[in-house]
Amino acid sequence: MTAALHELGIAALARAYAARDCSPVDVVRAVFERMARCEPRLHATWAADAEAALAAARASESRWLRGAALGPLDGVPVTVKENIATRGLPLPLGTAATELVPAADDAPPAARLREAGAVLVAKTTMPDYGMLSSGLSSFHALTRNPWDPTKNPGGSSAGAAAAAAAGYGPLHLGTDIGGSIRLPADWCGVVGFKPSNGRVPIRPPYVGRVAGPITRSTDDAAIAMSVLSLPDARDATSLPPQALDWCALGGDPREPGELLRGLRIGLLLDAGWGLACDAEIAAAVRDAARRLEAAGAHVEPLAPFTTRAMADGINLFWRMRSWLDISALPPARRERVLPYIRDWVAAGAHFSAAEVFGGYSQIAALRDAAVAACAPFDFVISPVAPVSAFAADWASPTNDPLRAMEHIAYTLPYNMSEQPAISVPCAQGATGLPIGLQIAGRRHDDLGVLRVARAFEQLRAPLPPWPQS
Repeated sequence: MTAALHELGIAALARAYAARDCSPVDVVRAVFERMARCEPRLHATWAADAEAALAAARASESRWLRGAALGPLDGVPVTVKENIATRGLPLPLGTAATELVPAADDAPPAARLREAGAVLVAKTTMPDYGMLSSGLSSFHALTRNPWDPTKNPGGSSAGAAAAAAAGYGPLHLGTDIGGSIRLPADWCGVVGFKPSNGRVPIRPPYVGRVAGPITRSTDDAAIAMSVLSLPDARDATSLPPQALDWCALGGDPREPGELLRGLRIGLLLDAGWGLACDAEIAAAVRDAARRLEAAGAHVEPLAPFTTRAMADGINLFWRMRSWLDISALPPARRERVLPYIRDWVAAGAHFSAAEVFGGYSQIAALRDAAVAACAPFDFVISPVAPVSAFAADWASPTNDPLRAMEHIAYTLPYNMSEQPAISVPCAQGATGLPIGLQIAGRRHDDLGVLRVARAFEQLRAPLPPWPQS
């Protein structure tokens, strides 16, 4: 093994455990040592418990020594976003307004990881109620980007993406309702996979909400999906279980050209609304398109298919939903919510029923538009975000609650349309900040999206080493 233990991927760890080259205890200790070096600066984790993690690692070590490992995730260090319930720990939801009541049970994704023998080393940070693409929170310390701590990791899976980039083990579980896995993955230079809605059972379910893996490679994301996609009756919105061979992705011997030849890929550079795409990001996505085309895919321009009316309607609906939640809090707790969030929801006090219904109807309008626009193509590629990582202490790229959604025009459609989409590292900008490529597929073609992302990993130009300090 040449990589440090905390940097090994899932398959490499399984091989090392089976060969007795190292043990889960060694790896968990290495992850905690890495966290001790980086956390004073990054603040990506919450509720880290070394004693409990080492006890779980020892149990895993015993299984591997007996030849009774539970699968490829047995003994693998993982983090879980703090809005995903884990037994015995409260869910702050990123806000100081929450009363800290320990969860009685693991939510479905956490339960699947624990059943597979994965070792929970920490929960990861998020902004208030997950309603920001930022590491800014009224509960957690400010989470920073490992590539440049003066920059934001994005969110709402802020700590998960920062932890992946910093090397806190190979697997980090996030959630996504409008880009909350893919946006921080983009800005932190890691892989963030938003599965088809219902592919990973989740609790509580909500329109557009999914859980998915944040990793350093598509191979690790695919292995994680082999466990996360297992059924759980507690989510009535989940898809029927399917026998998908997730773990075969990393063993696929085909060259990228064999996988990509003949595929029709749409290239979306203009989202139709929101912030204008930076020239450097557009250039990186065009370069990705050329590489895919050179490998045999047919790449065609895709015209914008979402509108300002769709975005504004969904924004209005979300503001009303959040205003109802926040206005129901006792005044003292309400005041603890991040001021940006309070300013964003304030207009909800004055929305009419007709306005709220009209806003909600835009979810279906956006879903139908996205599905129709993508139908002629096998996959669609685009930027993940129109801008690079922004100031660490900003709540959003505009830092303006009245323009809170301007950066999610590329990601939001696939939450509403229930299509799988991934952010995969694409290039490094002139300032050293990562640039991601989004690849979206047809509904339920999760494996297809992962295969194309893996092929692109083999085609892209070399990327710089991971942040080391």
